[in-house]
Amino acid sequence: MAQKAVQLDRETFSCSICLDLLKDSVTTPCGHSYCKNCINDHWDTEDEKRIYSCPQCRKSFTPRPELLKNTMLAVLVEQLKKTGLQAAPADLCYAGPEDVACDVCTGRKLRAVKSCLQCVASYCEKHLQPHYESAAFKKHKLVEPSEKLQENICSRHDEVMKMFCRTDQQCICYLCSVDEHKGHDTVSAAAERTERQRELEGSRHNIQQRIQDREEDVKLLQQEVEKIFTQLIRLMEERRSDVKQQVRSQQETEGSRVKELQENHFSDLHH
Repeated sequence: MAQKAVQLDRETFSCSICLDLLKDSVTTPCGHSYCKNCINDHWDTEDEKRIYSCPQCRKSFTPRPELLKNTMLAVLVEQLKKTGLQAAPADLCYAGPEDVACDVCTGRKLRAVKSCLQCVASYCEKHLQPHYESAAFKKHKLVEPSEKLQENICSRHDEVMKMFCRTDQQCICYLCSVDEHKGHDTVSAAAERTERQRELEGSRHNIQQRIQDREEDVKLLQQEVEKIFTQLIRLMEERRSDVKQQVRSQQETEGSRVKELQENHFSDLHH
């Protein structure tokens, strides 16, 4: 009973943004309290909209409200810290929409840290402890939190599918291996997973190599294009220089012809 009361205090004096005990507690005009840095960071993301909302009740404010320090709440939090009440560790945070929730927690559920294939259930750190401490759970298979645990259970024999039938390319349980899959090429699911991962890693390496080769080809192509453009510009410069020289020579030739005609004309006049 006392433990439930402590949990209530923790929720009452925790910031709903960081889930930690309130630090420099401030209160919004709608009456909700947050860590000063948490609510300021939240409102900084809404600066462009010029509309500031409360993360709990979603009430909006314009302009940005002035945050007032909640002195009484700050004193209570400090007293709670002195009595040994601390905020939940990061791995005991409450489950969000994208998290797998603990199946044992009641009320507001904590985020699961592991799922058990034998129990077909997920557990938070606290409720997972029996799997580490009790010999009865020693052989249970713990995996990363998953909401699709039922997919690992054989629908026919209600056993965990720990084997893989390569003949039929499907996961099976040990009863399946001696029944309808008898004589098939079967391996442990773990061995098949390791093999698939090795193949995937090989494929990923090949793809990366092909990408690298393509990048090298593109780089060489770019270099060739740059070389062609450089040569083209040089040829255009040379052509322009030749044209200018031809124009200059033609001007000089025309000038000489004009001068010669003028001299001949003056000579004829004198004669």
